[in-house]
Amino acid sequence: MKKVNLAIVGATGMVGKEFVKILQERDFPFENVYFFSSGRSAGTKVELCGKTYEVEELTEKSFNRPIDIALFSAGGAISGQYAPILAARGGVAIDNSSRFRMDAKVPLIVPEVNPWDVFKHNGIIANPNCSTIQAVVALSPLHRAHKIKRIIYSTYQAVSGAGMAGVTDLQEGLRGQAPKKFPYPIADNVLPQVDIFTENGYTAEEMKMINETRKILGAPELKITATCVRVPVYNGHSESINVEFENTIDINEIEKILRDAPGVVLMNNVERGYPMAITASGTDHVYVGRVRRDDSAENAINMWVVSDNLRKGAATNTVQIAELLLSKGI
Repeated sequence: MKKVNLAIVGATGMVGKEFVKILQERDFPFENVYFFSSGRSAGTKVELCGKTYEVEELTEKSFNRPIDIALFSAGGAISGQYAPILAARGGVAIDNSSRFRMDAKVPLIVPEVNPWDVFKHNGIIANPNCSTIQAVVALSPLHRAHKIKRIIYSTYQAVSGAGMAGVTDLQEGLRGQAPKKFPYPIADNVLPQVDIFTENGYTAEEMKMINETRKILGAPELKITATCVRVPVYNGHSESINVEFENTIDINEIEKILRDAPGVVLMNNVERGYPMAITASGTDHVYVGRVRRDDSAENAINMWVVSDNLRKGAATNTVQIAELLLSKGI
């Protein structure tokens, strides 16, 4: 791979810090690297590969230098303003926000699922929602083999998915303090709300899972419903997924497909354990277990899917997209 000039936008946030860690772990080939944040965090020091860098305030002049790829994790408003500036100057923005995900001109990429779509970009590539990423890594090979008819998502999402403010709410809530990020206490509680409610009664998170799954799998008419729940876990999203297929299935074949699927670790022997948030935390795998027939419906299964929402659900997936670009010389 050739070395590139790289930028990280939102360098001091939770995902931004994971970017730094994962770039070093994966020995990402950069020539120069630049770190950007809001004015509040400008001047912060960041260490990467034995060198110390100073975080700069992001402005419209920040991209007045040769930058090949920028990893964005600073919210939709920032991405909407600055990603097009970089794209207009010949760079590629890989964006973690929801700003461009459903834009028909912007590819929505999970490298294990639709890597070929990455080269359809016009300077902007979208990283999917964390809960969507882990789901489609498991669902995609099943869909290719048997064509999925319907999906029912039930998620159990960690507070780190809401950023540092979500983590702080749990920490302070355990000490009896009132929540500041979430609408109700998360400590010793479960909230059937992730993101805001929309007019149809679903939350924005639930609609993201529905719409993004359809786009990534290339199945715009696929029947999907979702209930997304915030749980008092610091890191690692868990999902119960019910899948109904068009075709007749054999449960042993389903297990084999999952065992051979890229990015998946199958843990389907309950006597040896099953996937949990603590299993996934700090790793880049999607763990699948509790795979079993749903006897209430024809050609249907239930499965339990767990992944680290900050790594595979955000930072690692983004870096993998950048690696795909480099594999073809951008």
